[in-house]
Amino acid sequence: MHKKTKDKNSIYLDSWSLFKIMADFVKGYDNLDDVGAAVTVFGSARLKEEHPYYQKAINIGKQLADNGYSVITGGSMGIMEAANKGAKVSAHAESIGLNIDLPKEQKGNEYLDRELKFDYFFVRKVMLLRYSLAYIIMPGGFGTMDELFEVLTLIQTKKNSPAPVILVGTNYWSHLVDFMHTTMVEYGTINQKDLDLISMVDDADEVLKIIDASLNTQLKAITEMGLEDSRYGTILKEIHDTRGH
Repeated sequence: MHKKTKDKNSIYLDSWSLFKIMADFVKGYDNLDDVGAAVTVFGSARLKEEHPYYQKAINIGKQLADNGYSVITGGSMGIMEAANKGAKVSAHAESIGLNIDLPKEQKGNEYLDRELKFDYFFVRKVMLLRYSLAYIIMPGGFGTMDELFEVLTLIQTKKNSPAPVILVGTNYWSHLVDFMHTTMVEYGTINQKDLDLISMVDDADEVLKIIDASLNTQLKAITEMGLEDSRYGTILKEIHDTRGH
């Protein structure tokens, strides 16, 4: 039997890709390690400035930054731009965009204090999740759905620290959440308790209340581990004290 051999050039390209992936991860870890308390906002790049959810994202981004939480997005247009704009206007915390290099250049929005560009979508996704204590999911398409279920899967399987997953927009998300509560639970593909990971809200005050509760939970866990004097622990405690908890 003829044994199929792999082309040497193909082996070289595969090996080189591994180094590029490693470099992407190193860039992310090196550049985001000092972010501190942050919240990631996901949502559609297609919603324009006149859309109510764009305006709501500005308000959420501003309230987060006003209260000491840096805002992380995918760095592009639409909801991402709006959340970054709100944080930038506040100027009390950083507005961060994690973008992706594409054959047709995808420009970052103009409201970023810090922008990183990644070669690989999956590395970028890790970084969007890695440094956040809560995830805000605003109306979006397939990409946003992918990010929503990625977050839920990682938390459900304990590959990610427990953190609130906040769906903003009852009108937009209610049918999906109903489907989870009925069909998915009824078929046994998820448990009812898995849905405790999700909150569905409509305004920035509700979002902030949930994130503050997450801050308290994380600070308690850090204290129990004896890490309250670490840089991250100090940042969380400063926000906690400022918020008057």
